Amino acid sequence: MKAILDMCAGLPAKPAPAGTVLLEEGASTGHAYVLVSGALEVLRGDTQVSVLTEPGAMVGEMSVLLQAPHTATVRALGEAQVIEIENAETFFRAHPDLSWHIARVLANRLNAATTYLVDIKRQYEGHGSHLSMVGEVLEALLHQQERPVRPGSRRDPGY
Repeated sequence: MKAILDMCAGLPAKPAPAGTVLLEEGASTGHAYVLVSGALEVLRGDTQVSVLTEPGAMVGEMSVLLQAPHTATVRALGEAQVIEIENAETFFRAHPDLSWHIARVLANRLNAATTYLVDIKRQYEGHGSHLSMVGEVLEALLHQQERPVRPGSRRDPGY
């Protein structure tokens, strides 16, 4: 993560007071942010997915790379400092070395999801209930190629 922060050296950091929403789930901004200091909370709906505290942590890159709306809301927990990359696609293209670091972050996320998938499959293997299908669904999502994933349920309004 430090490498990402180093590649953004020279870009101005700005304060993000407690509660500041940087990215809103479902919105399309083209922005990405790099954490300089403090903490950022990542939410899917009302569920906290993670808290980022490591300087150099980036948010918004998935939306830019997938050319899709933001998959989560990101807001500052306490006082934070961030670097805002307003046109992230252009910035990524102008800094190809950054691609390697972003790919490593995404590979780590995929590895964590795959590890979780294996754990679920082992826990519910042979149960024959609807819980055993969770592993199959996650596996199908992880191995999708170039098809957009639309989170949510057809039962949700606005899906």
